[in-house]
Amino acid sequence: MKNPDLTDEQKAVLFDKATEAPFSGTLLYTFDTGDYVCANCGSKLFTSDTKFESDCGWPSFDQAIEGSITTTTDTSHGMVRTEITCAKCGGHLGHVFDDGPKDTTGLRYCVNSLSLDFAPKK
Repeated sequence: MKNPDLTDEQKAVLFDKATEAPFSGTLLYTFDTGDYVCANCGSKLFTSDTKFESDCGWPSFDQAIEGSITTTTDTSHGMVRTEITCAKCGGHLGHVFDDGPKDTTGLRYCVNSLSLDFAPKK
């Protein structure tokens, strides 16, 4: 089910596996306390305490909320990567890599801002 309030750009990312341009996302430099949720279904995906500055051009997290993400092998664009999708609605979020902070999980969930909404803690 697609959220009727999504923009065309959000639909392209979430359902056509598009990627927003690096350093263009509205949530890239958001470091407030809160939750990052799926822009389509509202499922909680990441918490602000798992976000870190990776200098890759997209919001990065070292851990997802348990059970919130599904992974699949992505062989598009001549590469082998691990795609991450929302476990609830299947929306494309981005990819996960093993070049994250070694003092935590070692993972870098590289996520399109367009696939997320931010719910600040009050």
